[in-house]
Amino acid sequence: MGLMIKKEIFIGFLIALVATSFGFYLYVEFVLPYGFQESLKIINEENLWGKVLGLAAIPNLLVFFVFIKKKQDYRAKGVLLETFVVTFLILISMFF
Repeated sequence: MGLMIKKEIFIGFLIALVATSFGFYLYVEFVLPYGFQESLKIINEENLWGKVLGLAAIPNLLVFFVFIKKKQDYRAKGVLLETFVVTFLILISMFF
């Protein structure tokens, strides 16, 4: 794989990471009825990380389809890679 292709995949990965972080922030801040710090405490106590991360990854769909529409396939692959990483983290959080 060329350096340019790896760079495009990495850019897609980073953008998806930002989209997931943004989705997490939006969900915790505006959907949950508690403050941000209190919501994080409840998520940690109730072991809800997997469910919250799953909802936080929804903006990746938008990012993925934007990249597909703009014919930026390697960036879309980076989004998929980051989504698989989040899925793996969700799977781990189910058992620990």
